[in-house]
Amino acid sequence: MRLPFTAPWLLAPMEGVTEPCYRELLLECNPPEALGGAFTEFVRVLDRALPRRVLEKHLGPARFAAPVGLQLMGAHPKALEATAAAAVEAGAPLLDVNFGCPAKGALKSCAGSAALRDPALIESALQAVARGAAGAVPVTAKLRAGYDHADDIEQLARAAEAGGAALITVHCRTRLEHYAAHTDWTRIARAVEAVEVPICGNGGVSSHTDLEAMRAATGCALVMVGQAALGNPWIFSGERVSRARAARFLLDYAALLSDRRRTRPQGVAGRIKQLLRHWTAGDLLGADRFDWLHEKQPTALLARLEKIAGRP
Repeated sequence: MRLPFTAPWLLAPMEGVTEPCYRELLLECNPPEALGGAFTEFVRVLDRALPRRVLEKHLGPARFAAPVGLQLMGAHPKALEATAAAAVEAGAPLLDVNFGCPAKGALKSCAGSAALRDPALIESALQAVARGAAGAVPVTAKLRAGYDHADDIEQLARAAEAGGAALITVHCRTRLEHYAAHTDWTRIARAVEAVEVPICGNGGVSSHTDLEAMRAATGCALVMVGQAALGNPWIFSGERVSRARAARFLLDYAALLSDRRRTRPQGVAGRIKQLLRHWTAGDLLGADRFDWLHEKQPTALLARLEKIAGRP
């Protein structure tokens, strides 16, 4: 089945980050020929199907040329199948299944990266989602390179392909490596060689030039960006923005959180600081990063951004 992406660079699903407010801002500041698609935070499916209204909330109210895939995470086939059917009704343009989350909660429920210990679980979960989607939208998978080693990446990729995945994203770290600084792109290349469906590489991208570098080094068809997009929302286009524009992005994010989600000032400041820990765009931060991160007053934090945003 044809994938709906408009470009080969994708925004990764990130829990606590890629909710609709943040996603919309990234999709607005990157044209569809630069940012080809995004994904929701993972939607946890336990032992019963999620209703359409919950899935619609995750997808958000806005629609863009680049698609936003709905990512599911669960280990109960019947619940996954029914939730997938509801997701199609909710308007999801594609469904992704998470086999990469290393959180302890996911491991306890045999979801996320827990499935990396048993390729049969990957295959059965994808088959369930594919049954629910009934051919209406593509089903994709997001894997890590392995649970505590990367020896079986080929087997994991083949299990995802057998389950019906039209695309497999391979995060090149194992669950044990979590988000370690070192990455091994050869693991992505091994997955490319192991299956016929396209591979999307993930992990170790820190700049716009790394996007094409990963494709050249591994043969992957697409590249997914996670943490680097927290620090530079324009990494997909390679555009270099001013300090004022960088500050305005953060202020727009704060406004959306406050107005749409009714997030309290302290919570808004926490979300802004979450991005500032990684921030590189527009030379907004320098040696004063510590001061930004330890500003206790939300109003003072936003006032600093307003001052910068108001400069020509």
